[in-house]
Amino acid sequence: MIPLSILELATVATGSSPAQALYETTMMAREAEHLGYHRLWVAEHHAMPAVASSAPAVLMAHLANATSTLRIGSGGVMLPNHSPLVIAEQFATLEALHPGRIDLGLGRAPGTDHVTARALRRSGDLRANNFPDDVVELINYLLPREEPVHPSPVPGSGYLPQVWLLGSSTFSAQLAAALGLPFSFAYHFAPALIGQALDVYRSNFQASIFLEEPHVMIAVSVLCAPSNDEARWLAGSNSLSIVQRNAGRMGPLPSPEEAAAYPFTASESESVAETMSSHIIGDPVAVHDGLVALAHHTGADEFMLSTRTHSYEARLRSFSLIAETWKSVAHIPQN
Repeated sequence: MIPLSILELATVATGSSPAQALYETTMMAREAEHLGYHRLWVAEHHAMPAVASSAPAVLMAHLANATSTLRIGSGGVMLPNHSPLVIAEQFATLEALHPGRIDLGLGRAPGTDHVTARALRRSGDLRANNFPDDVVELINYLLPREEPVHPSPVPGSGYLPQVWLLGSSTFSAQLAAALGLPFSFAYHFAPALIGQALDVYRSNFQASIFLEEPHVMIAVSVLCAPSNDEARWLAGSNSLSIVQRNAGRMGPLPSPEEAAAYPFTASESESVAETMSSHIIGDPVAVHDGLVALAHHTGADEFMLSTRTHSYEARLRSFSLIAETWKSVAHIPQN
């Protein structure tokens, strides 16, 4: 059975708050462990009113302490925003506190707008040209070594979490292959490039101390409800959020009622349909079948499921229905 994991953004909905969103993410981690999910990752985003997971390492420490077997990770840390040494210290500390349960997913996007990225980096240069070197530097701080080096984070050497590269194009796919790292592809927002990126990763993969063979996880947006109609109703929150984001009106995640009352124009509806074309939305059978089809299409070794709903209860129900159906129905042998 292909393992299922959860990507949490600590979603701030209308009428809620960042504190409530973080509390709900903590509850979700406990429930995910109970439901049998393999990992729960949180993503680094900044200056986004609907996302409270701006400090992954801090949030991960709390989530790991609230669980006991679930792997906790970043999906991801946007490495160009940080010094590799700082991230090495943070994640070595997490690994020392929760050995064998920490994942370090690394991305090269800013995770925010250009103004905020400049404030984060204290630089006007927002390019990520040094990303490959930064990844290697970070890993080298954490690899077991007999002789100390300088600088040397403490905790550091020997406290190596599971390192992943995240990507939505062929760039990180190529780098993950060269370094022999597992690769997570962002199908939930870049579906068109998935075939090319996975071909690049698998055909160029070099065995390493981390992996002997390529290992792919696909991040996919899903929303499951008892009926297809209810699932589509709940997905209205994402539809309106897309329109607001495209118009530069950043705010908390709208409710389905707000979406139902909004007069979508033809061009807005077309944009929403294009953006959500890769989302798997429906009842348990429809979502299960959609994931099976995606597994056949991509040869995925794992799935990372992202579900954004206005209410925590609807999100938890979605993950519960998916987990229950996934366990009860026989499907694809892994490639």
